Amino acid sequence: MASKRKKRTNSTEKILALSYTVLTGGIFLLFSPPFLLYIMLSGRYKRHLKERLGFYPFPERGKSTGRPTIWIHAASLGEVRVASSIIKAVESIRPGCLFLITTFTEHGRDLAKSLAGKNVRVSFAPLDFLPFVRRALKRVSPELLLFAETEIWPAWIFEAKKMGIKTALINGRISKRSAKSYLALRPLFGPLLKGINAFSMISEHDASRIKAVGAPREKIRVLGNAKYDLMGTLTNASKKDEIRKTLGLKENQIILIAGSTRTGEEELILGAYKEITARFPDTVLIIAPRHLERVPQITSLIKSKGYACRFRKEVEGILSNGKEKVVIINTFGELFDIYSVGTIVFCGASLVPKGGQNPLEPAAWCKMPFYGPYMDDFSDAKDILETAGAGIEVSGPEMLAERAIWFLSNREELALRGKKARQAVLKNHGASVRQAKFILELLEK
Repeated sequence: MASKRKKRTNSTEKILALSYTVLTGGIFLLFSPPFLLYIMLSGRYKRHLKERLGFYPFPERGKSTGRPTIWIHAASLGEVRVASSIIKAVESIRPGCLFLITTFTEHGRDLAKSLAGKNVRVSFAPLDFLPFVRRALKRVSPELLLFAETEIWPAWIFEAKKMGIKTALINGRISKRSAKSYLALRPLFGPLLKGINAFSMISEHDASRIKAVGAPREKIRVLGNAKYDLMGTLTNASKKDEIRKTLGLKENQIILIAGSTRTGEEELILGAYKEITARFPDTVLIIAPRHLERVPQITSLIKSKGYACRFRKEVEGILSNGKEKVVIINTFGELFDIYSVGTIVFCGASLVPKGGQNPLEPAAWCKMPFYGPYMDDFSDAKDILETAGAGIEVSGPEMLAERAIWFLSNREELALRGKKARQAVLKNHGASVRQAKFILELLEK
């Protein structure tokens, strides 16, 4: 009976792999000519194009040196930081492993390069087209292929299994919002997930969701969030002083920060800001949109409300003269450090249904985070902060203004909540080590 089930599963996987290969092959053939023309004319993606096609300069092969090679795919900046934290934990337990971190973006690649140690190589991820993936896997020849958080790529998984490479999801999370999409595609994802060797999930909620999508329960472990380990170690007073000096902020100036805002939120934030400045006129507003291509749109909105604004790239010490009270962050990768100067910090993508942003980042700087009702992607972090009495959910701009004004009028309470927020972050350390042990255990099987 078990033998029949296994044959049926293998047959399903082969059909899915063939179907996916035909589909992606057709898409590739259809779009590659205009894509190549776009590269030639614009120059975008030209840098390191060979890596995207699977031509990896990977001179040290684990199998030839007797050192195991671990490939971690980390798409975003946050996932790159998680990968770096887990790699350090693995090296502390078992020195000598070789690592490859792959990303999709220039920013992710640059960050990975800056964090990489001597045993870590960094490349762009191959496009999810079987010939490119196969070429990359053959060149790297890893013992383990690990996907950070919610990165699940069929061609990679199919080909890795065929080549005898173990696969796992690390620091895995599936939000309530994205779980609906996965469940709708369960006939595809069920057999795909069965081909993954192990799952290290952040919370019980994440574990139950990935099980519902099709992951076998016996392969799932709940080991916490490695992002927590990073937060407390990335803060330092010199960075805070540097940001304050760069922005020309006075020592006791009130700063309202809206981080990683999404479409529709800026207008709501400006409404709250108007109420706050009626009580505290010198308050400066810093808006950091999630997508920088929206900066012109946000600039027009701010000016239509009667505010003068400047961009982060231009700001250099101009705010202290009192003329511009709104700054738009039009640079990438600075938000975490900018949180350090905030008095009131709002985490975006949460007043609109976009899943929220990580409230532990401002919490690490002793800032009590405010956020809206849509925090599905960071429900575990929200629970941690609220259990500690260190996070504030607001239903809209009126409540944000009302609660902000109260805390600005009660600074001792605001400072106390900020300290509790940082303590909550530090209390939840240890996931990187647990996930490192999980990885090494899989490596030894």
